[in-house]
Amino acid sequence: MLNEMLMTALIVMLVLIVAPYTMMRILSARMLRDFNSQCAAAIGLALLFFFTSGRHFMLTEPMSHMLPPWVPARVSITHATGILEFAIALGFLVRSSRQFTGLVAVAFLVLFFPAIIYAAFNYVPTGGHTWVLFIF
Repeated sequence: MLNEMLMTALIVMLVLIVAPYTMMRILSARMLRDFNSQCAAAIGLALLFFFTSGRHFMLTEPMSHMLPPWVPARVSITHATGILEFAIALGFLVRSSRQFTGLVAVAFLVLFFPAIIYAAFNYVPTGGHTWVLFIF
């Protein structure tokens, strides 16, 4: 069951990133227009962050266990990070805010990397996010 969830999450995330690029490439060729790779990348990242944001609310309990037990309000932090990921997704869709949103996304991912390390070393089941932990 866990392997099926893992593969499903991986496939969905890969499709969310690659599909906008592929679709825009095909449409630009058919319409004889210039291909905008930055726009395709922004849409792919927005879709990815929308997907991961939703999982913070659908799989709140497993994701809250990625934080050590001594961290207060783990469920609230999980919801807050889901809201932040949703805001990041929206930011990628607004052309004038993409650069700033990219910096916020990098900071977000770096700041929450210790939670991934904690989950990896403590074998925390993360509700379909286990694939992230395989790099360790």
